[in-house]
Amino acid sequence: MIFDPGTAAWRKSSYSEGGANDCVEVADGYPGVVPVRDSKTPASRPLVFSAASWSAFVRTL
Repeated sequence: MIFDPGTAAWRKSSYSEGGANDCVEVADGYPGVVPVRDSKTPASRPLVFSAASWSAFVRTL
Protein backbone atom coordinates (compact mmCIF):
# COMPACT_ATOMS: atom_id res chain seq x y z
CA MET A 1 0.00 0.00 0.00
CA ILE A 2 1.40 3.40 -0.99
CA PHE A 3 0.91 6.33 1.35
CA ASP A 4 -0.79 9.27 -0.36
CA PRO A 5 -1.28 12.23 2.04
CA GLY A 6 -3.97 13.69 -0.21
CA THR A 7 -6.26 10.70 0.18
CA ALA A 8 -5.31 9.64 3.71
CA ALA A 9 -8.06 9.53 6.32
CA TRP A 10 -6.60 11.72 9.07
CA ARG A 11 -7.82 11.56 12.65
CA LYS A 12 -7.09 13.95 15.46
CA SER A 13 -5.57 13.02 18.75
CA SER A 14 -8.10 12.14 21.43
CA TYR A 15 -6.24 14.66 23.61
CA SER A 16 -6.95 17.61 21.30
CA GLU A 17 -9.89 18.68 23.48
CA GLY A 18 -11.93 19.62 20.42
CA GLY A 19 -9.48 22.29 19.30
CA ALA A 20 -9.85 23.08 15.63
CA ASN A 21 -6.18 23.55 14.77
CA ASP A 22 -4.06 22.67 17.77
CA CYS A 23 -3.44 18.99 17.50
CA VAL A 24 -1.57 16.10 16.04
CA GLU A 25 -3.29 14.02 13.38
CA VAL A 26 -2.43 10.48 12.30
CA ALA A 27 -3.51 8.40 9.34
CA ASP A 28 -4.37 4.77 10.02
CA GLY A 29 -4.30 1.82 7.69
CA TYR A 30 -0.73 1.86 6.40
CA PRO A 31 1.06 -1.35 7.38
CA GLY A 32 4.35 -0.75 9.12
CA VAL A 33 4.21 3.06 9.13
CA VAL A 34 2.33 5.85 10.90
CA PRO A 35 1.95 9.15 9.02
CA VAL A 36 1.70 12.13 11.41
CA ARG A 37 0.95 15.79 10.70
CA ASP A 38 0.24 19.07 12.47
CA SER A 39 -3.37 20.17 11.98
CA LYS A 40 -2.21 23.79 11.69
CA THR A 41 -0.34 22.96 8.47
CA PRO A 42 -2.26 20.14 6.75
CA ALA A 43 -0.74 20.91 3.34
CA SER A 44 2.80 20.35 4.65
CA ARG A 45 4.51 17.02 4.13
CA PRO A 46 3.68 14.70 7.04
CA LEU A 47 6.28 12.89 9.08
CA VAL A 48 6.20 9.13 8.55
CA PHE A 49 7.39 6.95 11.42
CA SER A 50 7.83 3.22 11.58
CA ALA A 51 5.00 1.59 13.50
CA ALA A 52 7.49 0.35 16.11
CA SER A 53 8.94 3.84 16.65
CA TRP A 54 5.49 5.40 16.95
CA SER A 55 4.38 2.75 19.45
CA ALA A 56 7.46 3.38 21.58
CA PHE A 57 6.83 7.13 21.48
CA VAL A 58 3.18 6.76 22.52
CA ARG A 59 4.08 4.34 25.32
CA THR A 60 6.63 6.83 26.64
CA LEU A 61 4.08 9.62 26.79
